[in-house]
Amino acid sequence: MAQFYDHLKKIDWFIFLPVLLLIGIGLITIFSATYYSAADQRYFTKQLVYAFVGVFLMLAINFMPYKLIQKSSYFFYLLALLSLVMVLFLGVKGYGAERWLKIGPIRLQPSEFAKIATVLAVARYLSLNGRKVNQLKHLFVVFLLVLLPFALIVKQPDLGTSLVFLALIIPMLYLAGVSWFVLFVLIPPLITMLASFNIYAYVIWLFVIFLILIFTNQKLYLKIFVFLQHLAVGSITPLLWNSLKVYQKKRILTFIQPENDPQGAGYQIIQSKVAIGSGGIWGKGFLQGSQSQLNFLPAHHTDFIFSVLGEEWGFFGITIVLFIFLFLFLYLLWLAHSVKSDYSRLTIVGITTILAFHTMINIGMTIGFAPVTGLPLPFLSYGGSFLLTVCVAMGITLNFSRNKFSI
Repeated sequence: MAQFYDHLKKIDWFIFLPVLLLIGIGLITIFSATYYSAADQRYFTKQLVYAFVGVFLMLAINFMPYKLIQKSSYFFYLLALLSLVMVLFLGVKGYGAERWLKIGPIRLQPSEFAKIATVLAVARYLSLNGRKVNQLKHLFVVFLLVLLPFALIVKQPDLGTSLVFLALIIPMLYLAGVSWFVLFVLIPPLITMLASFNIYAYVIWLFVIFLILIFTNQKLYLKIFVFLQHLAVGSITPLLWNSLKVYQKKRILTFIQPENDPQGAGYQIIQSKVAIGSGGIWGKGFLQGSQSQLNFLPAHHTDFIFSVLGEEWGFFGITIVLFIFLFLFLYLLWLAHSVKSDYSRLTIVGITTILAFHTMINIGMTIGFAPVTGLPLPFLSYGGSFLLTVCVAMGITLNFSRNKFSI
């Protein structure tokens, strides 16, 4: 018994308990969302099994040797790349994309595991022997590590998941000590891409970039390069738009104005808003959500699980879930500040970025603030691969917390 209590003391409950609460809330919500459909009730049973496996993996990784995780970073990354290549040739199709590997009755989504593997590889590279991240050769390697899985996932195609890889690189580079000018070169082109859809916005934004460069203490050739970069991004945006799949264009256009196609592409967003809004302050109650129970809301156990939560538990339930997420993210950032190892710090920030990006985009799309991308809500949405992935990620943070004073 004494040994059991010793093991409990080695668990960081400020991570473990919020994760258990979120998984529990997710299971209850999936149970409710699929309760009145005999064909869908299997989703709850499957998610329950994945939850037990995920929690077991989380605890197992917590007690693994820290050095084993660190030294295996590149191995996990290569394994992830191999699995992504296999998906392109042997993948099982679903929703117009080849995203799953089928092993007997089990279907796994390698792109989910690739997120964590990429974080581990980037953190390993940036922390190894004090890399000088502002040097071009090191930046090139970091971008290569991120762009390889990004390109393979875009090829599936899975645009939503691929965007996660672009999101994680900026915080990790910033934490590694990259200069603000490098970040300035990396981030604004995304704004340029959006602004280029409107000629007036595009011209105003280029003028802002021009003013910033004028007052920047950098070499002239760098300033010219950055400005030409924005001109090039604005010029190729129409080509990128035309290269998108039809359903991807529909998602973006629907996000801008879902009312234009209320019975088609805009249906999900409209029904999601109705579900959340009808929940009021206290919600309609467990198993009482009409939008989800009567199947007015598509994908209510996966991408739109937050809408079910809002309808049945109202503003009160949503606030509690958001508070748990906020507490978990803030604690992980505090943990990143507390650990001694650069590798641990970078990994924790990368993992936190992935979880926060998923949470913001998923909730944003359910209330019409973001396009429907298919990104699940961490710990709550149905999906075995994603649940196992976030549990593995939390197991890594638990491990680093346990070793924060000894590494």
